[in-house]
Amino acid sequence: MHLKVHPENPQKRHIERAAGVLRDGGVIIYPTDTVYGIGCSVYNTHAIERIYQIKRQDRSKPFSFICSDLSHISEYASVSTAAFRLMKQLIPGPYTFILPASRLKQLPKSVISRRKAVGIRVPKNKISLMLVAALGHPLLSAGVADDRGEIISDPEIIRSRYEPVVDLVLNGGNSLLEPSTILDLTEEQPVVVRQGAGDVSMLIAA
Repeated sequence: MHLKVHPENPQKRHIERAAGVLRDGGVIIYPTDTVYGIGCSVYNTHAIERIYQIKRQDRSKPFSFICSDLSHISEYASVSTAAFRLMKQLIPGPYTFILPASRLKQLPKSVISRRKAVGIRVPKNKISLMLVAALGHPLLSAGVADDRGEIISDPEIIRSRYEPVVDLVLNGGNSLLEPSTILDLTEEQPVVVRQGAGDVSMLIAA
């Protein structure tokens, strides 16, 4: 299934349809503020397993997930005062934050790293945030790429490649060619794990 969604004024019926697919254990492709994501309900272990197979990803590398805002993040991770201040400046935006997990028993092991941490995003993208709101809990986030690991930004190419193996493709227009910047906030000082679309000059200045 393929639906074109307006990036600035997403059609509510399309969002509800996608949320229904997610609630039923489906896998979808959707736009973020950086690259397209392939995702499912963060609580559906069967759907998460499908995404590991689709992406051919090593199961020792957990996926991140999308929350709606900073208070939503605090339901799933421990946020220090320093991390809170930094994230407040950067959310929503093209960043993934690695934080100590706080719901170890509720969250699937596939989203928790060996050091008991989780990767969480709040993208500046109305479609992804409306999906999280309609679903009622976080949405798994894994970047869409080709066999060489190169980002695919054209939604029509994504559709032709992935439509046979996912349940729904949401087309919100071309994406960026850069993934999110990953910041590790598990220690006192933030560490840039991956430089992506998010600016980190404020960290260097500090």
